[in-house]
Parts: sequence; C-alpha cells; structure tokens
Amino acid sequence: MDGLALDQWIVLRDVLQSQRQDLIFRESAVFAWIPTVTSVSRQAAFAGKPPIYFPASINTTNREQSLWAQFWADQGLTGPATAYARGLGDGDIDKVREILSHPQIRVAGLVVDKVDKIMHGMELGAAGMLNQVRQWAMQGFMSELIDTLLDQGFQIFLSSDHGNIEARGCGRPAEGAVADIRGERVRVYPDDLLRAAVKERFRDAIEWPSLGLPDDYCALLAPHRKAFIRDGETIVGHGGISIEELIVPLIQIERLPVHHTQTEREV
Repeated sequence: MDGLALDQWIVLRDVLQSQRQDLIFRESAVFAWIPTVTSVSRQAAFAGKPPIYFPASINTTNREQSLWAQFWADQGLTGPATAYARGLGDGDIDKVREILSHPQIRVAGLVVDKVDKIMHGMELGAAGMLNQVRQWAMQGFMSELIDTLLDQGFQIFLSSDHGNIEARGCGRPAEGAVADIRGERVRVYPDDLLRAAVKERFRDAIEWPSLGLPDDYCALLAPHRKAFIRDGETIVGHGGISIEELIVPLIQIERLPVHHTQTEREV
C-alpha cells in the first residue's frame, strides 16, 4: 500500500475488522529505505535488493514489474507464475480478479496507491489524512481485495513503501534544473558539490550518505518536520527520516476459521 503510515494502518485495520469479523492481523513493522520516496523504497521492496542495484531506474517505478519477476525467477518461479499490478484502489477489484484467475499464478505483487493519492492532495494535515483514509476504507475495496485473495488460497502480506508526515515550509531551493528530484521532504543531486551549495541556505538540512544508493544519488533531507516549500505553508509529504515516514506496517492477514483445505499461495 503506497504511502500507508502506521497510524493510518490502525484506522484501516479498525474499518476492516468492522467489515470482516473473521479476519486476523499478525502485526509487525519494517523500515522503509532512505530517502523514503516511492522510486527508491517501493522499488527496493519489489526488487528485493538495495537501490544501488537498479541505478538506471532509481528515479522511476517503470521497471518494478521486471524487477519483481526477476526476484521470483531467482527463487525458481518463472514466467506466468508471477503477477504484478499497480494503480489499484478505486473500485477496480475486477481487474485483480482477472489477473488472479490464471491458475499458474503463485505470487502476485499488487500496488494499492489510493492512500498516496490522498496524501498528495491533502490540505487538512495529519487529521485530514486519517479521516480520508477511513472514508476510503469504508467504501470496501480493501475488504473485497482481501476476500478475493483469501478465497483463492493466497497468503496475504500487507506492507508499505513509506509513511508520511505533516510538515511546514522552510523555503524552496532556487536551484533551477540542477536537482534530479525536487521533492517536498527531499532533494536529490547528481554530486556532492551541488548538494552542498543548496545546504548553504538550509543549514539544518541533512546530507544523507549514499549507503546502498548509487554514487550519483546525493540526497538532501529537509530539516526536522520541515518541507522545501514556501515558508509557512503546510503539507503532508514523505521522503525524510521521521519515524512516521520510516517505520511502516508489515501485516499478515488471515481468516479464521477455515473449514476446508486450500493450496497455499502467496501474495
């Protein structure tokens, strides 16, 4: 689930429990990759590798499907045994059912990006996020998705690529086209010198070391609970190293009781 923070998972979980009393949630948490942007952290999850291994696509998510297929090919599952779909969450459950109807599929990577879309249009801060996530959950897409997967014998693991945080503007860097990524919580530059020049203005910004990242991926993280937007404005965003952005849910979802034997598959 793209962009799902821990507090938003709690809201989603409560709605799911009210809609499906027979669901069990085995809850834990994992770290997103830093910087906590989709093209880095979500792609790392689908690739099963640090971002340094996919430098050519680190600024896009267009290679996720092939990276996902390659990971499972390395585990012995090839060709039609793997499936991938993204852009889910807006009443398109029939699309998922069609994908999963192929009997050879054993693993499916599904990207539900509705929470991330809510976040990028949010003008009411963290409280507005919780309210809109609840309203969306009540529409029933997630409960139908879970039913579909469990009915077909899949194991379900729900996680997220990053969370989000309410942040206030500290000014927008006047860098022209120098930055490779001009995010609200992180800027990315092709070398240390360009990054250092911008940090001169934003002394509290963090020059993140390129651990597990390509050498030409130089991230400058916004200061604590700040964003690279106009001074005084407020947004809900991601890319930094706050707890809310960095620690994301990892949930196994099961149904009890099961009265018949199914062939276990994974999602």
